[in-house]
Amino acid sequence: MFLLDIDLESKEPIYKQIVDQIITMIEEGTLTSGSKLPSTRELSLILKLSRNSCIHAYEELEAREYISIIKGKGAFVSNVQKHLNRGWNIAWKKQCSDYAKRAVELDIIKSEPVTKKGMISFKSIAPDEKLFDLEQVRRNFLNGIALEGEKLLNYGYAKGYRPLIEYLEIYLKDKGICLEGKDILITNGFTEAFDIILASITKPLDSIICENPTHNTAIKIIKLHELNIASVSMENGEINVEELEKALSSGNNKLVYLIPSYHNPMGTVMSASKRKEVYELCKKYNTPIVEDGFNEELLYSSSHVSSIAAVAGMDNGVIYLGSFSKVLFPGIRVGWIVADKGLIEVLESVKRSRNIHTSVLDQMLLYQFLKSGDFELYMKKTRKFYREKYEFSIECSKRYLPHSRIYGEGGLYIFIELVDIDSRVLLKRAMEKGVIFMPGDIFFVNEKGRNTFRLGFSRLSLKDIEKGFRIIGKCIEDIKANK
Repeated sequence: MFLLDIDLESKEPIYKQIVDQIITMIEEGTLTSGSKLPSTRELSLILKLSRNSCIHAYEELEAREYISIIKGKGAFVSNVQKHLNRGWNIAWKKQCSDYAKRAVELDIIKSEPVTKKGMISFKSIAPDEKLFDLEQVRRNFLNGIALEGEKLLNYGYAKGYRPLIEYLEIYLKDKGICLEGKDILITNGFTEAFDIILASITKPLDSIICENPTHNTAIKIIKLHELNIASVSMENGEINVEELEKALSSGNNKLVYLIPSYHNPMGTVMSASKRKEVYELCKKYNTPIVEDGFNEELLYSSSHVSSIAAVAGMDNGVIYLGSFSKVLFPGIRVGWIVADKGLIEVLESVKRSRNIHTSVLDQMLLYQFLKSGDFELYMKKTRKFYREKYEFSIECSKRYLPHSRIYGEGGLYIFIELVDIDSRVLLKRAMEKGVIFMPGDIFFVNEKGRNTFRLGFSRLSLKDIEKGFRIIGKCIEDIKANK
């Protein structure tokens, strides 16, 4: 019921009373944006007033932009800001914690140049959604609903969806990982996995060893935990073991974070012998390894190399992080941690304290997709699709960037190292010509990498890949010519 308190004895005109009371209802939120008001005829009948007063009131409200009158449809509340209670205005940015301020500072989505419409963008390393078969997704989702019904919509378990965990146990054993004395925890992708590990086993000012360059998200999470980073340089696409041993020998490091397969951003694969050497060094100095199993499924130009977690056998010094997000559906935020059973028990409680559990629906859908055999078919198609783009990108880089060093053995991107050229200067030039990429310095922890950049090709056509490389190459020539 649309109720107004009109005082017929008041000296204030009736239409003005209607206007003021409707404005109050709008500003207090009683009438929300888009709400339809009674017609002037209906309002006059409700209030038992002259229709002229109602017409006059609506005209005043429309003139002051509180309502919009659409011919043949009626009067609707406009999208207006609330004007009441202006006396309480908290300066929220000043209230934010140091953690929040640091998160904003480290957020490259906000700080890095934005891709504009029409640009050829090499920034993304997400999969190409054209590969997603919606019919397969729909079938697997409906199969899961048919089997488990309403309970999929209820609370799940912090540890994860049991059928998915059991599938992953088989999957991981097939990859050579010994699960004796170990367990699995399902997470909301890599970000949560790494975050809860650091929250569980580190304290501020502890030191973490990592490759330099390394995954930007990992750098961000490490810094948000107020940890020190002991960076170890890469040599021919692999970690420098001499530097690693020097860092380990200090005895002050909590763990080592590594991306041995399809390294981000370099796209390189650590050799089997180097993995064994790195593992033995960390074991010697009793420093746990967090292994990021990034993009392991996208194998193009080298034979399968066992993970460091597989090298560890029954030892419990490796924490393995896995996910299909870069090859399957990144919108389904499902990853996992494989680690010592005692540690998983702790991580499970930390996860439960933060978000109770990962979406049961997401876990169910991933499980059904894996169990049905659709994943193997999808990966066969995907490897062929991305191999073509990868090989073409390598060919284009050699053709258009002849004086650069190219890194990448698979995955969804390659990494370029230039000679005496600032990639930020190059980026500015390229953006003026409609091409954007990810400058390499964001992957380094000590302000190095100004002469490097990452080129993600996964979502681009072959035509745009070549055009983009050609433009970047021309920009490099222009910069050299003007030196």
